[in-house]
Amino acid sequence: MTTGDCVIEGRALIGEDLEVRDVAIVVKRGRIHRIEDIAPRSAPWICPALFNAHTHLGDSVAMDIRVEGSLENLVTPPDGLKHRILSKTPSHELIQAMRATLCFMETGGTAGCADFREGGPAGVRALRSAARGVLCRPLIFGREGGELIGDGIGISSARDVPGLEQVISRSRNKKRLIAFHAGERDRFDVDHALSFEPDLLVHCTYATRSQLRRCAEMEVPIAVCARSNWTLGVTDSARRPPLAEMLDTGCRIFLGTDNCMVIQPDLWREMSFVSTVYRIPPARIYRAAVEGSLLTGNTSFISEGAPARFLVIQPEDSNLWLSRDMVRTLVMRAGALNIVTKVINS
Repeated sequence: MTTGDCVIEGRALIGEDLEVRDVAIVVKRGRIHRIEDIAPRSAPWICPALFNAHTHLGDSVAMDIRVEGSLENLVTPPDGLKHRILSKTPSHELIQAMRATLCFMETGGTAGCADFREGGPAGVRALRSAARGVLCRPLIFGREGGELIGDGIGISSARDVPGLEQVISRSRNKKRLIAFHAGERDRFDVDHALSFEPDLLVHCTYATRSQLRRCAEMEVPIAVCARSNWTLGVTDSARRPPLAEMLDTGCRIFLGTDNCMVIQPDLWREMSFVSTVYRIPPARIYRAAVEGSLLTGNTSFISEGAPARFLVIQPEDSNLWLSRDMVRTLVMRAGALNIVTKVINS
């Protein structure tokens, strides 16, 4: 792990377009001071640190519990299975579990996440306690009053929250980010969520083409969680979530992993799954695994002036050196074990 001044040389993915260039990256005071072209070299690889655009870290306390029943019975507040488990979990156990998962994400090169945090203000404080000293920093979307001390509000669905207009208004007045689950099990809560001009929608698994066009026109990004959708039985088709349509209509896509209860928050696995099932171009998938960092107000893409948040991968330590396409190999084959250095600054 490197957090101070340094110079890293290698074949890097530069900017939002992930242009492959042989460069020396000069880091000063936690930011990328300069990027200089150098003579061609095949290794190491330098790529932006990842950002998980949707997690429920508290669900770590129920990891791999037997999952049965409908999505509503599992995750809909206030009486879904996960909420019953969370309400019975002592605070110190919750903090310990969330910290373990944050550390797992950090090991895999994830520099931050956008977490929907249950439990009101106490839940937000628990996650902040869990994150102390961990470089994977959570952006916290609270609920039930937690949004007033967190970074934003995370709505389960526009149809689930009584007095939603007042809740959103209070959050806006506090200048908090607004995020909704929408279109996870049907299309009928997407338009209602968009009426609040949110900063983020999560899922849109059943969003229609016209709804996706609205997202693009309003510049509302969508965090997709494909493995979770499949695991929870929300979809069993490459048509949903409609990733190809999202791209075709001009939507900005982020990658998330959703419930730690059923899915390990591993963006390398997520990228590989999305590539295999949805046939999206690899560079677009990797971009989606980084671009959620924009929610924090800073980018994790490698560019001059940006915070230094990148990973150094040594392909010669495994069979990755046989790669004929660096970006495709990163998306389909790379993982935590290939990372030799992490440069992560806030």
